[in-house]
Amino acid sequence: MSEDKWHWQTGRIWRGVGIYHVTMVVPSRMPLFGDLVIPDDDPGQAYIARKELGEAILKLMFMIPDYHPEVEIIQFCLMPDHIHFILRVKREMKKGIASVVRGFWQGAKKAGNVYASSVFPNTIRSDQPKWNPIFTEKPFIRPMSRKGQLQSMIRYVQMNPQRLATKRLKPGYFYVQENVEIGARVYSAVGNIQLLHAQKYSPVHVRSMWVKDAEQNGNIQPLRDYKNGCVLAAREGTVMVSPFISEHEKAVLDVLLKEQHGIIYIADNGFGRYFKPSDALFDAVAEGRLLILSPWSYDSSKKRVSRDECVAMNGMAEEICDALSPNTIRKN
Repeated sequence: MSEDKWHWQTGRIWRGVGIYHVTMVVPSRMPLFGDLVIPDDDPGQAYIARKELGEAILKLMFMIPDYHPEVEIIQFCLMPDHIHFILRVKREMKKGIASVVRGFWQGAKKAGNVYASSVFPNTIRSDQPKWNPIFTEKPFIRPMSRKGQLQSMIRYVQMNPQRLATKRLKPGYFYVQENVEIGARVYSAVGNIQLLHAQKYSPVHVRSMWVKDAEQNGNIQPLRDYKNGCVLAAREGTVMVSPFISEHEKAVLDVLLKEQHGIIYIADNGFGRYFKPSDALFDAVAEGRLLILSPWSYDSSKKRVSRDECVAMNGMAEEICDALSPNTIRKN
């Protein structure tokens, strides 16, 4: 994709004070920047042994504040085939964050050509297109605004080597399995497929009438009883099934993850080639406690889940429970 077709983001949000997470990927996924090292097969000790090109890319990243004093780097992680960095913009910029990333991208392209000329000298001639293996795809730039989002993203960036090591050591749980039939529906799956052979299942679906009763009338007991009942069922060995959409359902999910119960999670998007669950979901997949299902193909442009999709996913949770076991537990 040529740079003039990137359609860089514009507008005040991209020029103002804030925090931005930037990801840039080598399209070929070649480990041009470094190699993953896992001492003693322990993911907790994993690190990236940087190559010459990786060091050059980091040097360029550290120079960003020299050209843009209003910007500081607060976290970064160089991986074998991509780089993450988090930028803090301290005052409004004239041209915006896209200008910062564009300048870095152009510098990285030059570094790639210098690297190619030294490693593959016979491929760089005046009558040939220049070798350009890095950052030809549009960078991912995301402004962060929600409470707690920054700390979560810092942890995500920091843990990249450890999570890649876990995927390398336990590829079975992270491999995308296609055509998983449950009832009349077909899913793609990531995680422990053995969770489809449990004895009991229960959907987690907090009804809006309970939430309204709690908020409008102060009657919190039905809502509290339902959420507590979900956790108690999980403690008895029931696998809980849900897309975990609402804040109350997410609260149930947090407890299930903390107590390390079995979970089937319905995702609103499919799985890309390099899909990697984030945060606590990653650890649950690695430990065989979680199965993520999606009936949809992967859509890289998807940003939000629609109401119709929410309704459909809650229906899928009930379908899955009914199809997998006659011992389905209903607490509605």
